[in-house]
Amino acid sequence: MKTISKTLLLGLAAVGLCLTSCETVENRISEHQDMFNSLSPRDQALVRQGQIRSGMSMNAVWLAWGSPEQKAVGEMRGHPTETWIYVENRTAPYGSAYYPYYGYGPGFYGGFGGGFGFARTHHHGRSFIFFGDPFYDPFYYSYIPPTISVPYRTVTFSNGRVMSFQYLAPPYR
Repeated sequence: MKTISKTLLLGLAAVGLCLTSCETVENRISEHQDMFNSLSPRDQALVRQGQIRSGMSMNAVWLAWGSPEQKAVGEMRGHPTETWIYVENRTAPYGSAYYPYYGYGPGFYGGFGGGFGFARTHHHGRSFIFFGDPFYDPFYYSYIPPTISVPYRTVTFSNGRVMSFQYLAPPYR
């Protein structure tokens, strides 16, 4: 009983830590009030809504969107640029290009054997009958769809100001 109580307490502490450390626009504004106050009233309103515009400063974008998962440096029209790439994790649906579920699996779902079947075999003088797909491997054909990191928005800066930004359409839905 003590082990369960300690485990439960540790789990609740971990969940509490995750919930209190979530980064939001409001948290970034309250923790960096001087940065927020240095913005124009128009940019302050956009930041509060989590939106950005062309010409906005890097600080304003960081307040609105947070830290990017990736950064890329480059050049555009002879000027150095920096692009911030924001990534989110998505679960690929069955049958998509990201999770090609072709019906392999146990029972009536198919597989190389054409679906549900049975086989009789002998081993050490005993007879065994197997039902199901003989090629089914529960560790390979997982029913948990994979999680994919997908870029969903980017912003490119030149001279510390937003030059362009994009909201990328999801590859499926």
